[in-house]
Formats: sequence, structure tokens, C-alpha cells
Amino acid sequence: MGEKSKPTSLLIRGGHVIDPAARIDARMDIMLRDGRVAEVAPPNKIRGGAEEKFDARGLIVAPGFIDLHVHLREPGQTYKETIASGTAAAAAGGFTSVCCMPNTTPTIDSQEWVNWLRQPERGAVVNVFPVAAATHASKGAVLTDFRGLQRAGAVAVTDDGRPILD
Repeated sequence: MGEKSKPTSLLIRGGHVIDPAARIDARMDIMLRDGRVAEVAPPNKIRGGAEEKFDARGLIVAPGFIDLHVHLREPGQTYKETIASGTAAAAAGGFTSVCCMPNTTPTIDSQEWVNWLRQPERGAVVNVFPVAAATHASKGAVLTDFRGLQRAGAVAVTDDGRPILD
């Protein structure tokens, strides 16, 4: 038997839509076409059929959440968590993006490690925004190259709970 194909249209009916960017906080219907929001309207106002319908009454419908403090533990501590397992858990909880902390082994404190983390073969199923170490090996003494880390894709720097001593 072949795999069931994904519908190209989905009507989400009657959910409590919370979308601060669109200034919506009300019960609404949402039409998705080809994986994108095509229309948002009060209940029963969307015309046209959908291949699939989902009754969201009593549920909250919101844009994907961002977790600003995640420990993916890769590289070096994959027995605790991997990028694939951590991002799968995030997706299951409604998160579409995570900011991963640098307390890995080795520490994410260089452009090389930021680039490594962002490679597709790491298996991330949500957006991963690297947070790099503020100091080499998070030892609190020698600052990292903030500008270089930013160019590589780091969105912030921190020693994640450790003070910068010098």
C-alpha cells in the first residue's frame, strides 16, 4: 500500500485564535492551502471546500512558539539529547524554533561550531538558532569573537548561568 498523501487544503474550524501580530484574539476559522494560511475569518464565513477539516472548538490555535532556552546537548552529550530528539520534542509541544545554549562538549564558542550546529544533516525538525558562548569554553575569562559568531549565525551569546569573571 502507498503512503497517504497530505491534503492540499485544511479547514480548522472554531478554534480560539491568538495571533498578536495580526491582532487576533477570537474564535475563528482558518483555511490552509498548500501548508500556508490562506484565510482567517469568523466561524462559518470561509467559503469553498477543503480536502480535510479539523474541529478546533475548545482549543487554542496560535503561531508557532519559540523556546528561548534549550539544551540540545550536541555535540558531545548525545546520551542526554540530540538535535533530532530535542527538536522533535519541541515540535510536539508546538514550538517551531528553539535557541540552543552553548553548554556542550566542546562548547559552542567558535564560528566553526556555530556552522556545525546549523548543518541540515543534524536532523533538526524546527528552526535552531544557536546561542554561542560569551567566553572561550564558558570559563569566564577570554571573550569570544562576538562579531564572527554573529556572522556564522549565532543569535546571542551567554555563558549560560556562569559569570564572566575577568
